Amino acid sequence: MADQTDFGFSKVNKQDKAARVAGVFDSVASRYDLMNDLMSVGLHRIWKHVAVFFADLREGMEVLDVAGGTADLALAMAKRVGAQGQVVLSDINGAMLCRGRDRLIDAGLKAPAVQCDAEALPFCDHRFDRVTVAFGLRNMTHKDKALAEMRRVLRPGGKLLVLEFSKVNPSLEKLYDLYSFHVLPRLGQLVAGDEASYRYLAESIRMHPDQESLAAMMREAGLEAVRYTNLTGGVVALHEGIKP
Repeated sequence: MADQTDFGFSKVNKQDKAARVAGVFDSVASRYDLMNDLMSVGLHRIWKHVAVFFADLREGMEVLDVAGGTADLALAMAKRVGAQGQVVLSDINGAMLCRGRDRLIDAGLKAPAVQCDAEALPFCDHRFDRVTVAFGLRNMTHKDKALAEMRRVLRPGGKLLVLEFSKVNPSLEKLYDLYSFHVLPRLGQLVAGDEASYRYLAESIRMHPDQESLAAMMREAGLEAVRYTNLTGGVVALHEGIKP
């Protein structure tokens, strides 16, 4: 139905998805970083390092990190842009944003933290040199609107980078499914006391557009020179696009 969207493998009304996603991240916020390390065996740190490398940051740049959560990317990028640059951390979820803001403060970094919806960013046109979103796009109700907003706030020549789970190499599918639907939910229950949220996260990955589909969406949003790089056999893909 036109008024419904995916919430994992379930269908929900579009107006209800944001609240349901908020519930998931409210639940996992306190153990989010620990669970990321456990469920990716530390690989998420390498994936994010690759994203920062491909961002090609220079001192003085302004960067927006969308759905930045606990600020892994924001921390790394703030060090690259230096005192003359700025990284703005944003997230729709208050619990996640608070943890990210606290990490930035503890690191001695003056990076604004803004609670906002990626589908309606509260920033002027052509403001940022780079916009990043890591593991957040798949949770957004209207991905096309979010991509259009991220393009809007980029300066001409600026780059959008989307780091997200994607479609794995066929040779890895059986093992990946076993891990995602049997090991991951149990790990979530043991460590975070929340099996359902991590089952949703596994399901949301399967419902997210594959590499070529997301690249097409980015082109439709008005980005050019769109390309992607598969990481860890396609478990994750890093998409890039330039605003003309």
